[in-house]
Amino acid sequence: MLALSLMLDTAVIILYFAAVFAIGFYHSRRERTSTDYFLAGRYVGWFAIGASLFATNIGSEHFIGLAGSGASTGMAVGCYEWSASFCLFLLGWLFVPFYLRSHVFTMPEFLERRYSPACRTYLTWVSLIAYIFTKISVALFAGGILIREVVGWDYMTSAILLVIATGVYTVAGGLAAVIYTDLFQAFILIGGAVVLTGLGLHQAGGFPGLREALPPDFFHMIKPIDHPSYPWLGTTVATIILGTWYWCTDQVIVQKTLSARNVTEARKGAIFCAALKILPMFILVLPGLIAKALWPNDVTGDNAYPLMVLRLMPPGLSGLMVAALLAALMSSLSSVFNSCSTLITMDIYKKMRPGASERTLVRVGRWATVGMVALSVAWIPFIRNLNHEIYQYLQAVSAYIGAPITATFLSGILWRGATPRAALVTLVAGGAMGAARFLLDILHNALQLDLGAWNAAVEFSFLNFAVVVFVVCMLLMVVVSRFTPPAPAARLREVTLRWEDVHASLETSPASSRSLALVTLLVGAVIVGLWRHFA
Repeated sequence: MLALSLMLDTAVIILYFAAVFAIGFYHSRRERTSTDYFLAGRYVGWFAIGASLFATNIGSEHFIGLAGSGASTGMAVGCYEWSASFCLFLLGWLFVPFYLRSHVFTMPEFLERRYSPACRTYLTWVSLIAYIFTKISVALFAGGILIREVVGWDYMTSAILLVIATGVYTVAGGLAAVIYTDLFQAFILIGGAVVLTGLGLHQAGGFPGLREALPPDFFHMIKPIDHPSYPWLGTTVATIILGTWYWCTDQVIVQKTLSARNVTEARKGAIFCAALKILPMFILVLPGLIAKALWPNDVTGDNAYPLMVLRLMPPGLSGLMVAALLAALMSSLSSVFNSCSTLITMDIYKKMRPGASERTLVRVGRWATVGMVALSVAWIPFIRNLNHEIYQYLQAVSAYIGAPITATFLSGILWRGATPRAALVTLVAGGAMGAARFLLDILHNALQLDLGAWNAAVEFSFLNFAVVVFVVCMLLMVVVSRFTPPAPAARLREVTLRWEDVHASLETSPASSRSLALVTLLVGAVIVGLWRHFA
């Protein structure tokens, strides 16, 4: 019986890899121009876009982090997931029309169109550094924990193989390969997580059983404003600010919508993903609560999800869960690799070689991806030595770099008076504030140094800190804009909001717009209702 179960699990994993590589290499045959390679030829439909957005976001760190936080503090961590839906509404209804109308490849390129080349350079390098040392490292660190605990594979060997495997189809097929493998992987990871959650809920006696086994506070999402991890100001306001940065201005996410056939398809994809973002609370956070209820003495936080898999997954279905974990890791890595490749090619190489041919750009993009894969492999030994506190610091980096970028993009689109000098000052000053806070965190929490009066700053919730930085950045933008020259009027036409554009967009396809607006309101109402229920 054991041998049969092992054969079934192995067969599922082999089929998973076969399907991923088949999809990836199929799309490698179509990548002939830079638009084909970096933006999938701008022909992708809404369903693939929405599923790819979801799979890109749900990485191995979500399985570890959301379940671990659920086991430690309850459902409050779900605020990030449900706030994301409203940020996706902003992406579809506000940001996407300007991105597609300006025909940009990257978010730094959009900043150059709106502000200046200096803003483009700043965002390009900040994005690359953040991707290499946070997105890639966090994904591999969390993925290593999961795979080691669940499967028993050697950390170094499995990490190197997964990075190389992901890199192979990303190099070959570009964004099209990433999107369509994500589409497949989204349903694998959702399917595996749903099966495990169902088994866990049954074992725990459903929600009534959970409520009996856990403190009442675990089922309340709204916490006091001085709560160290989830203050209500941070969970309601800061998550929208940081979510706007992540969902509306981050290259890894937005590049998927840039591949859409048109604005309507991109908007539908964003709304579809917004609906899917209801799920992580129930398939990733809830398992953490279940694990805590079933094994209160064994759950320490990060081990909650692996413990669920090891103790609840029946023989023969373990392969499905392993495939789901692999899908979470590989979908996130492939998207980061492709986005880094796009930034290096279009924002660095093409700026230096504006006359480069399409074939050259694709070749540079492929070699840039190879370089990212090699760098990731070289970085694996260092990731292995990260402790769980450092992992938490990496998660907080988004709070430290996101607020000034959100302020700059929102001001640029909504206010024609925002000037290039003001944008650069805002990006640099806001980034310096975030870097200073991150340094204080490292000194105080990781190195255990007494910072005297600065201890209070470190103990101030990073979510509330993000709100403060955003307000300061908006004030900087307004004040500096009043005393510096504006961008040329001709440049502003395609990258700032004009109410006549909104009217024209709605008039172009009124029936479609009304349907999408209705779906948006419906999804938003469901989330508000859930939030109110668990307040």
